[in-house]
Amino acid sequence: MLLQILTHTPIYVWAILALLVYRGIAASRDREMPVSKLFIIPAILLALSLQDLAARFGLGALTMAAWTVAALAGAALTWTLTSARTTRGATPGSVMVRGSWTPLASMMSVFLTKYTLAVLLAMNPQASQQTLVIVLVSGLFGILNGVFIGRLTRDAGSYFRPAAQEGVVA
Repeated sequence: MLLQILTHTPIYVWAILALLVYRGIAASRDREMPVSKLFIIPAILLALSLQDLAARFGLGALTMAAWTVAALAGAALTWTLTSARTTRGATPGSVMVRGSWTPLASMMSVFLTKYTLAVLLAMNPQASQQTLVIVLVSGLFGILNGVFIGRLTRDAGSYFRPAAQEGVVA
């Protein structure tokens, strides 16, 4: 059965996986980049998650409530439990970002959630109508998106903080 699932997976899915792995490995190294690039991966993964929720369940009250509560929790926990991994870069408008494997793990979690959901619904289409599935999947996407949002706000906040406070960890 696993072989059938893998062989029936469209090629573009593997291309997306390769891109995410590439970006995750790149994020593991220290690098300088324009501050605007901090927003790219969180925005893409947010759009992919919400698009998947809309296509699978619709963006009704239950879906959005579960996603919103989980996203807020994920963002708050990430904000509370992490520190900024950025400092001002040498070039104006840039940041130095400390490398981390967390983005790779987070991106793989979003990818695997989307992939598992697609397989589940291909094998059991009526699962998209089950409240438990809707709440669990929406909540999982919310937590994962919240982690990215929390990291983004922590990192962007360290860039936009006045230079006199740069050494102060919030």
